[in-house]
Amino acid sequence: MLDAWVIEQIKRREAEEQEHREQPQIERPLDPMPESEDDREGDEDPKRGVVIVDFMV
Repeated sequence: MLDAWVIEQIKRREAEEQEHREQPQIERPLDPMPESEDDREGDEDPKRGVVIVDFMV
């Protein structure tokens, strides 16, 4: 059986870890993207891009 001070130390450490894990996170709403001249319909040459995602990390 564990001594009372050991049990108190374990409880204190668990409470500190729980407090550290439960820090609130701020969620910021996304602003709508402003329409630009490039987004107009009927553009002959719309700007495009490529995104490469490397999952081999």
